Amino acid sequence: MDGSELSRRVEDVVANVEKVIFGKHHEVELAFVALLCRGHILIEDVPGTGKTVLAKSLARSLGCSFRRIQFTPDLLPSDVTGVAIFDQRTNSFEFRPGPIMSQIVLADEINRATPKTQSALLEAMEEHQVTVDGVTYRLPDPFLVMATQNPIEYEGTFPLPEAQLDRFFLRLQLGYPGEDQEIEILDAQRVQHPIDTLGQVMSADDLIEAQVRVRDIHLAPAVKRYIVSVVAATRSHPDVYLGASPRGSLALTRASQAYAAVRGRDFVLPDDVKALAAPTLSHRLILQPQARLKDLGSTTVIAEVLASVPVETAPAAARA
Repeated sequence: MDGSELSRRVEDVVANVEKVIFGKHHEVELAFVALLCRGHILIEDVPGTGKTVLAKSLARSLGCSFRRIQFTPDLLPSDVTGVAIFDQRTNSFEFRPGPIMSQIVLADEINRATPKTQSALLEAMEEHQVTVDGVTYRLPDPFLVMATQNPIEYEGTFPLPEAQLDRFFLRLQLGYPGEDQEIEILDAQRVQHPIDTLGQVMSADDLIEAQVRVRDIHLAPAVKRYIVSVVAATRSHPDVYLGASPRGSLALTRASQAYAAVRGRDFVLPDDVKALAAPTLSHRLILQPQARLKDLGSTTVIAEVLASVPVETAPAAARA
């Protein structure tokens, strides 16, 4: 699969998803960037903005298996990973896989589960495997966790620890649709939901091939230094208590490579880094208390960092 074919395949998938998700081209594109990088997505938004539909439509467009886990305070880790049950006929334990054994998993309202249950996702997200009663089981490939949480309602929730936030590749916010897009939604769902007729436009095997392809996208030394400088600047920003880790640098690098491939290029530009900085880094920052008092968001900090870090010889970086 060459660069032009990869770009065309991505356009087909995005266009297919946009039959259901209206007016969110950039967000759908970023979701597919995460898929290309084998990363996981955290969507922070109010109910009813299409978070569940986005996960379902991606799964249908790629022909991937899909499971939804509704996170509640009484959810147990075994409800996520699965459980070993004793079979009297064979006199042995039989593993009954949980919903995590799917290619695309929607963790709905993830912050409503207890920390013990949230931690059941850590091994799955980082190592693409789960361990039950000392036995390790590999997860299917491709594998994506798309988690949602409501940024407004905090009563009865358990905030995600920094270690788990750091394992999410991107953080997205869909937001409310525009007036024209909302009218399109009303028209599209007048008879039936459009997701019921959504077809497959790309296979899971093609996605796996594309995931390998994006790792070959060229990254010039100047662009590497720019990425490292941006991430380092988050650690020294006066309003940041804890900046992005080296995992953030890796995420920004891989996301920039995938974004360049989506654009039909075989090299990364500094503009790719700027476009992906907020989605990949903002949820990895812990702000100072005074920043929260000033109602300063992490995306604002990222914007200030991008404005302060110079780009060294961007044209040369593109030619290298």
